Amino acid sequence: MANIKSAMKRTQVIRIRTKRNAAYRSMMKTAIRRFENALKADDLDVAREELTKAIRTIDRIETKGVIHKNTASRKKSRLTKAFNRAG
Repeated sequence: MANIKSAMKRTQVIRIRTKRNAAYRSMMKTAIRRFENALKADDLDVAREELTKAIRTIDRIETKGVIHKNTASRKKSRLTKAFNRAG
């Protein structure tokens, strides 16, 4: 455990940010899962909406620095490819 006041604060900030980042990642995974479920149900109109929401969520999380820009790009590309294959 840290003894210096600034080090204690840093560990507290890290703990808070880790929880926040986990929530953002969960949000992203949920958006992706909703898109994939709509795709499996062969409902292309709903899948298109869910794809838009998932891409928007991924972009937002990338902007906050939770995931790397290349990771975001890869995820968006794979989702779009899956949608285009289904359509």
